[in-house]
Amino acid sequence: MTKNNILYKIYHLYYDGFRSMTLGRTLWAIILIKLFVIFVVLKLFFFPNFLKHHAEGNEAEFVATQLLDVKD
Repeated sequence: MTKNNILYKIYHLYYDGFRSMTLGRTLWAIILIKLFVIFVVLKLFFFPNFLKHHAEGNEAEFVATQLLDVKD
């Protein structure tokens, strides 16, 4: 890879920027912890697996009956 290549320039721009960060590392750690909480912890406690509890192994059939069941 030559130094005139655009990918080389982009890589070194980010490499130098992340290497010299001090406060940024702390902020990235906070961002990653928040993402973990949003996607893992909230998923476990607030979004249970509805199909697993109601379909009992026949997920496709359960979804089809729920979609086609017209309640007047």
